[in-house]
Amino acid sequence: MNCPTSWNTRYAASVMNTFGPPALVLTEGQGTRVRDISGKEYLDLLGGIAVNTLGYAHPVLVEAITTQVQTLGHVSNFFATPPQIQLAEKLLDIIEPGGASEDSRVFFANSGTEANEAALKIVKAHARRFSPVKTKILALNNAFHGRTCGALSLTWKDAYRAPFAPLIPGVEFIPANDLAALEEAMNEDVAGVFIEPIQGEAGVLPLDTSYLQAVREFTSSYDALMVVDEVQTGVGRSGEWMSHHPCGVLPDIVTVAKGLGGGIPIGACIALGAVAKVLGPGMHGTTFGGNPIAAAAALAVLQVIESEGLLAKVKQNSQKWRSELARVEGVREVRGRGYLIGVECEAPIAAGIVAAGRDAGFILNATGPSTLRLAPPLILSQEEARSFTQALPSLISAAQEAQQ
Repeated sequence: MNCPTSWNTRYAASVMNTFGPPALVLTEGQGTRVRDISGKEYLDLLGGIAVNTLGYAHPVLVEAITTQVQTLGHVSNFFATPPQIQLAEKLLDIIEPGGASEDSRVFFANSGTEANEAALKIVKAHARRFSPVKTKILALNNAFHGRTCGALSLTWKDAYRAPFAPLIPGVEFIPANDLAALEEAMNEDVAGVFIEPIQGEAGVLPLDTSYLQAVREFTSSYDALMVVDEVQTGVGRSGEWMSHHPCGVLPDIVTVAKGLGGGIPIGACIALGAVAKVLGPGMHGTTFGGNPIAAAAALAVLQVIESEGLLAKVKQNSQKWRSELARVEGVREVRGRGYLIGVECEAPIAAGIVAAGRDAGFILNATGPSTLRLAPPLILSQEEARSFTQALPSLISAAQEAQQ
C-alpha cells in the first residue's frame, strides 16, 4: 500500500474503523487522474464509486461551486433558492421524457440512502390509505439500497443487516429476473417493490427489460408502488439519463444521488404523478437537502453532460471497451451498460488485481472474489480505457502469482 505509516497511524487514531485501513492518501486530481501523498499518479476507474461524473477539477463544476459559495451557501428549508428550484425542474424533465406530470415533485436529500429513506416513507404512507393496510415490501436478492436502518432493511447482504437486527418488518426478498417468483410474491398486501436496474454492489448484474416491465404491470395491478433505485446507475452512468429509460416503464418513484453532484453530496427522491402528494408538511424533512451549493453543482453536472454529449460518448466508448475486455485471457464475462462494468474473472483473484492495479497506477474495485467493478468518470476517453485493457493481462498474472 502507498499510504505512509504516519498517515495510517493518524487515520487509525482519529477515524472510526468502519472501512479498515485506507489503501492510499489522495491529495489532488485533474480530469480522470488522481495523485497520492507521495506524488504518484493513478487513472481512476472507480470514480469515487460512480460519483465523480466529470472527474476532478472540471472547470464548469469548479466555477459553479465557487460562484454559488460566494453568493449564498446555506439557508435551510424554511426558504427556497433558485438553484434548488431549477434543479428540481430539470430532474423532472429528465426523469419523465416527453414532459413531466404536473403533479410530480422532488424531495432533496444528501445521499442515496437518504433518498431511499424518503421513498420508503412514501411507500409506507401510501400503504396506510388502504384497508386493510398493506404491510409487505418486496426487494431483490443481492439488492443494495443503503446503510441507514430503513434502506438497510431493503438490502440483501446479511453481513450488513445482522448487527442491527431487528430491522423494519415486512420486507421479503425475491430472486431477480425471476418472473414466476415475482408473480408468486405479489398480492394485495404488497405496498411497494424496490429495484435497481443494474445491481452494482452485487457485481454489476442488470435486470432484464421484461422483468422491469413485469414489475410495473404487477405493481399497477395491486395498487403497489414501483421504486427504481438509480443511485448508482442514473445521471448518464449507463449511457442514458436513467438506466431504466430504455425499457419504457414509468415508475412511481425514482431515487438518484452519487453522480448527480459530481462529488458534492446530494440525493433526490423523485415522486411521479399523484404519489408526490403522499408526504405533506411535517411528515419528512432535512436540514441540508437542496442546499444551494449542492444544487448548483448538480446543475453544472447536468449541463456538461448535455453540452459535451457525454451520453452518446459513454454509450459508444463503453461498447468498444466491454468488447475488448471480454477478449482478455482470464476474463470469463463482462457485464453492464455504459461506464458501469463488471468484469468476471475465471479465478477468485479480484482483490489481487486491485492491488496489482494500484501498483501499476490504476484505481479499481472488487465487489466479490472474482468480480471487478469499473465506474470511471464519464469523461474517460477510449485511449484511457484501452490503457487498462492492455495492462489487464499483466495484472491478472501478478494476482495469480501473489496467490500461489
